[in-house]
Amino acid sequence: MKLLFVADPIETFKTYKDSTFAMMREAAKRGHEIWACEVPDLVWRSGGRVLARNARALTLTGDAKDWYSVAATQELVLAETDAIVMRKDPPFDSEFFYATHLLGQAEREGARVFNKPAALRDHPEKLALMEFPQYCTPTLVTRSAEVVRAFHAEHKDIILKPLDGMGGTGIFRVGADGLNLGAIIETLNKDGAETIMVQRYLPAISQGDKRVLVIGGEVVPFCLARIPQGGEVRGNLAAGGKGVAQPISARDREIAEAVGPILAQRGLLLVGLDVIGDCLTEINVTSPTCFQEITDQTGFDVAKMFVDALERSL
Repeated sequence: MKLLFVADPIETFKTYKDSTFAMMREAAKRGHEIWACEVPDLVWRSGGRVLARNARALTLTGDAKDWYSVAATQELVLAETDAIVMRKDPPFDSEFFYATHLLGQAEREGARVFNKPAALRDHPEKLALMEFPQYCTPTLVTRSAEVVRAFHAEHKDIILKPLDGMGGTGIFRVGADGLNLGAIIETLNKDGAETIMVQRYLPAISQGDKRVLVIGGEVVPFCLARIPQGGEVRGNLAAGGKGVAQPISARDREIAEAVGPILAQRGLLLVGLDVIGDCLTEINVTSPTCFQEITDQTGFDVAKMFVDALERSL
């Protein structure tokens, strides 16, 4: 099969932990062609089909540092591939939104895209959990400072975060004393111009912000608990959290088996659920990670499970 990965620049991959690299490596082991491009490479012109201007055919070398060589660089019509794997990292901004429309046009021309572009648009990572409130900590979505203050008065200890953040950026905790609440609201909601999310603080974060992966509607039996370090409130690996792989709990499985198949039916082949304690806090669909950390620590081959599911979907 010819597989095209739409991703961030491959030169920036940290191959020892990059999940997209793990997918490529597993697919290459099976003899599939590996191609890569970036979102700015996507082009549509009336009378033609969506193409990637500078698609690169990759040969994986097995070397930890110089991990690929480029066998060819050419324009590649997306509909002439067997599958397109959309792995552009957040933020979900206007350019990401436009990319999903280009990929949607490629689908109309016959391309197969994973995750499905319309499903990516319909499930922004912070807001997608609104569909499943029974699994969430008390959560508020608003741009109103007054409403945020009332939520804080009710719950005393809260987390505030932007809707377009990733890797723990822009996350604040405000305790019962309300210290700096006004300034934090102003910073995040841009004086009422932008919508934010507020959630009741979960003390179980000390045991980790768990990434639970669901592939093709099936739950990966191990998760990665991202544990805050050094007084941090954030467990994100990008914010210095420590990743500890562990078997999923009964509650993790309950949430994943309820949510995962619903999302899979909508074209989300890969989903990353964030669970703190017993509560679902985010649903990640753009480029869920933690493949290699789970595999390295448990021996469970997450990339194999993903490529198995991808092949079954074609």
